[in-house]
Amino acid sequence: MTTSPTPETDTGPVRLLVATTKGAWFLTSDAARRSWQIEGPTFLGHTIHHIVQDPREPSRMLMAARTGHLGPTVFRSTDGGRNWTEAARPPAFDKAPEGETGRVVDHVFWLTPGHASEPGTWYAGTSPQGLFRSADHGVTWEPVSGFNDHPNWRTWTGGEQDGTPDGPKMHSVLVDPRDARHLYIGMSSGGVFESTDGGADWKPLNRGSLATFLPDPNPEYGQDPHCMLQHPADPDILYQQNHCGIYRMDRREGVWKRIGEAMPAEVGDIGFPIVAHCRDPRTVWVFPMDGSDVWPRVSPGGRPAAYVTRDAGETWQRQDRGLPAEQGWFTVKRQAMATDGHAPVGVYFGTTGGEIWASADEGEGWQCIARNLPQVYAVTVARPA
Repeated sequence: MTTSPTPETDTGPVRLLVATTKGAWFLTSDAARRSWQIEGPTFLGHTIHHIVQDPREPSRMLMAARTGHLGPTVFRSTDGGRNWTEAARPPAFDKAPEGETGRVVDHVFWLTPGHASEPGTWYAGTSPQGLFRSADHGVTWEPVSGFNDHPNWRTWTGGEQDGTPDGPKMHSVLVDPRDARHLYIGMSSGGVFESTDGGADWKPLNRGSLATFLPDPNPEYGQDPHCMLQHPADPDILYQQNHCGIYRMDRREGVWKRIGEAMPAEVGDIGFPIVAHCRDPRTVWVFPMDGSDVWPRVSPGGRPAAYVTRDAGETWQRQDRGLPAEQGWFTVKRQAMATDGHAPVGVYFGTTGGEIWASADEGEGWQCIARNLPQVYAVTVARPA
C-alpha cells in the first residue's frame, strides 16, 4: 500500500448538509465561519438519513431518504443540491426464490464515496444490514453479494431483527484511501468487518472490543459499534464509538484498545458519534451520552459537552463553553457530528431537539447556528460547489 497524503487545509466557506426526520437543510458560512445562512427545507416531510458530497466531483451529492410514496431510496444531485433526481434502481436485496421470505430494505442509512481511482463508485449501507455499490454516480445500485449473501450473514448480523432502536444498521462503510479493494464496515449489531478483496469476502475485526450485553463479553462478532472512522491523516489508525466504550486500533496490530476508560467516571465513554481532526491522527472528538440504568441516551446530568483527546486517548478534555450549563438534555446521533478541514478545525453537531451547534476553534467555544429544526439524523461537511 502507498502512503496516504496529509489532507490539505481548507480556507474557504463551509457548507453543512443536515439530514432530519422531516427533510434536508443546508447551512453555509463565510470563510471565517462566523456567520451562517440557512436554506431549506428540501424534501419536506421525507425522512433523510444521510447527505454526502462527492469529494472527487464536488458538484455531485447523494442523499439517503425514506419517502412515504417511494419507500427507501437515494436521490442524486449534479448541481450542488439545487436539483435532485431519484436513483433509477435504488439499493434492494436480491429477490428471494419462490416460496421463500426474502430480505427487504427498510431504509438506506449510510453513504460513502468510493476510492479516488474509481470515479462514480459509491457504497450504501442499509437496514437491515446490507451493503450495496453503485458504479454510475448513484443511478443504479447492485448488492455486494460477498457480504449480503455470505453464508454467515445471518449469524453475523442476528437476522433482520435485533434490539437496536429504529432497526439494525449497516454504517461506517470505509474505503482505504491507499487501496480501493480494502474496505471496512460497522454494524449495529454485528461488529466491525474487513474485506481486502473489494467486498468478495469478509472477516470479523473485533478483537479487544467488548459486548457486555452478551453472555460472552469477548465474542468474535456480535458487538454494537455506533460509529467508526479511519483516520484521514493515518489510515492505519481506526477509532470507534461503541455501545461498550471508545476504542482505537492500529491496524498493524489488529486489536481494539479501550481508550475511553480515561474519561471521567461520572461521564463514562458511551455515546454515538466520533469524529477526527483531519491532520492529526491523535486527535478525535466524542459526544458522551448517559449510559446508566435504562440508558436514557442524553447528556449526562443534563450538562452537554464534547470531549476531545489530543494524545490518542491517554487523556480527555471537556469542552462545554457556550453550551447549556444545566437542563441541556441533548441527544446526538451517530452521524450527527462532523469536522471541517480548516485551521483551526471546525467541529459541528446536531441534536434530536433540532439544534445545530458549531465551534470554529476545535471545540473550545460553541455557538448555536440553527434552532427549531426537526430531529437531526446527520450532519456532514461539504465545500460550496
